[in-house]
Amino acid sequence: MLLGIHHAAIICSNYEVSKSFYTQTLGLKILAEHYRADRASWKLDLLLPDGGQLELFSFPEPPKRPSYPEACGLRHLAFKVANIEQYQGYLEENAVKTEAIRMDEYTGKRFLFFSDPDGLPIELYET
Repeated sequence: MLLGIHHAAIICSNYEVSKSFYTQTLGLKILAEHYRADRASWKLDLLLPDGGQLELFSFPEPPKRPSYPEACGLRHLAFKVANIEQYQGYLEENAVKTEAIRMDEYTGKRFLFFSDPDGLPIELYET
């Protein structure tokens, strides 16, 4: 029986830029950080507020992720927020461009999208 999502893994093109984005801008706590010399790769384990984790990897010259048009596979990451306007303002104050707030036609909840430094779509979903 599945108990929940333990982590999601993200490959970035610029480790320092993405590390700053996820830790400074989004405020995720670093659990562990390792350089894997045999792969010329960093692995950063980040703690989400609900106990889940994000793994941030760097690899030399990874291929770009197809986002537009959308491709098969993981579509986006979605994070819960209590106040979407407040978080949107915070992101924009930190030079993160967001899309307009929209309404989920099925749940009546509000959401918006923005992207990480490599163009990975991230959704904020108001609870």
